[in-house]
Amino acid sequence: MPIAISKPLRLMNPVAVRSSSLAQVAYDSRQSILQVEFRDGTAYGYAGVPLSTYHDLLRADSKGAYFNRHIRSLFPYAVLGVAAPVESD
Repeated sequence: MPIAISKPLRLMNPVAVRSSSLAQVAYDSRQSILQVEFRDGTAYGYAGVPLSTYHDLLRADSKGAYFNRHIRSLFPYAVLGVAAPVESD
């Protein structure tokens, strides 16, 4: 369920995560928007995500699995852009 985000968001305080699919995440608590950048460089914004879900994502053993189960198809999203892919370790 794609949505329009009124203005492009900059990743505020992005957190690099250990994941085979996610590169970094950031959270805007004023707007309850979770930003997710994938290893292929694509970034998405998910609206209405509770702060607790963001914290749970950061604590999850498998960030990708948590994202797929608890965020991906549950919150409206917008494509924020595509950057250069992130190299794997």
